[in-house]
Amino acid sequence: MANHKLIFTGPVGVGKTTAISMLSDIPTVSTDETASDMTRRKKPRTTVAMDYGLMNVSETERVHLYGTPGQERFDFMWDILTEGGIGLVLLLDNSRTNPLQDMHFFLGAFRGFINRTGVAIGVSRMDLHSQPKISDYYQQLQGFAKKPPILEVDARNRRDVSLLIQTLLYSLDPGLANSDG
Repeated sequence: MANHKLIFTGPVGVGKTTAISMLSDIPTVSTDETASDMTRRKKPRTTVAMDYGLMNVSETERVHLYGTPGQERFDFMWDILTEGGIGLVLLLDNSRTNPLQDMHFFLGAFRGFINRTGVAIGVSRMDLHSQPKISDYYQQLQGFAKKPPILEVDARNRRDVSLLIQTLLYSLDPGLANSDG
């Protein structure tokens, strides 16, 4: 059995836990606890260690889905969770004060992992805030060694999240785009 590991990251409340639960073929494992800081304004509970789900791709292949905590104070988990991973899914919330700054922060924080693997970026809540546009995100990546795919997504929509994962996998191995699977 071939096992792969993908990591989901992004700011607090962006939809990492939701995205993983949309894709998982098993009940997800979550380490949500009562929020005790400014996060409480956004949501009552927050991930403090990780989220976990499992996606069966075929009878012989599966993808383990790990979600990082979004708060920087739990960043010690980021290195632990990326160990053995094949790629990163960065989720951003277009309704946050400065989502482009969020993108730069997380791309910087995971730079080493991204350089060894790859990243795909999903931008949520564009229906609530149309600015910045996807083209603005791409423009911000000038000088970034690898130009990651960037898609508008709704973390509650299995098809959107699945397409984001497929895009990441295809960017990691372009031959997958030509396979019969």
